[in-house]
Amino acid sequence: MRERATNVRRSDFAGSWYPGDKAGILKAIKAFEPSAVRPKSLAGGLVGGIVPHAGWVYSGRLAANVIQVLSERSRPDTVILFGGHLGRGMKPVIMPEGEWETPLGNIAVDAELAAPLLTAFRFSEESPEDHDEDNTIELQLPFIKHYFPAAKVVAIGAPPEDVSFAIAEAIVKAAGTLGRRLIAVGSTDLTHYGPNYGMTPKGSGAEAVRWVKDVNDKKAVELMTALDAAGVREEALRRHNACCMGAASTAVHLAKLLGATKGELLDYYTSYDVSPNASFVGYAGIVFG
Repeated sequence: MRERATNVRRSDFAGSWYPGDKAGILKAIKAFEPSAVRPKSLAGGLVGGIVPHAGWVYSGRLAANVIQVLSERSRPDTVILFGGHLGRGMKPVIMPEGEWETPLGNIAVDAELAAPLLTAFRFSEESPEDHDEDNTIELQLPFIKHYFPAAKVVAIGAPPEDVSFAIAEAIVKAAGTLGRRLIAVGSTDLTHYGPNYGMTPKGSGAEAVRWVKDVNDKKAVELMTALDAAGVREEALRRHNACCMGAASTAVHLAKLLGATKGELLDYYTSYDVSPNASFVGYAGIVFG
């Protein structure tokens, strides 16, 4: 019997939140691609984006859209992927070496880039054998493998604290030393509305959906596209319109450090648009350049 490699972090959500085999992944991506939206106001290269992380039946089309567009306008050696459902006071999380499993093949961690971060910051360190399940990271990996087949990844759980911004700054410094080309991807869903989430300020039905789309989520999107990293974080902490505000704000900060001057919303919708329900979640796809 063949031994399983111990340096590979096995997928936790393949076969449930997204297809579990190569054929299923490629079929899903092929179905997503015809509806992809391209940026209209951003010329030249792109340096990052914001993606949602629900099951692919809900938000996979939008996450695929962002990463496909990034692949058309960037050539990174390493994708810096920020995620994690982390709150204030929590330590950042990293898997500093090994590989991530996807149905399309494994993705190696850029251990050289991660190494100096470990000496500069206190992380909760994960390993392929010892880690928590994390849909915010894992659901992006098949798209990254498909559109950036040669790229490595450094995935970081980013709390909504200043330390996350300092980590982004250290990443840029380390990448400069190593000669790495980077893109920044932040994984977050937006407002979680309804009785399942204990959030019903506008009741239910059409008025609730309108408020989420045109008021609560709109403000978060405006701050992201304006590259206001601190504003994204504080807004989400106050209005609960980004479940991974640390990830989103840190991706914005890193994108700005990489030269972004503007963000553009590619598309936005909610899970209500896919499957109407009293409880629903908002999703935005944004790119930075």
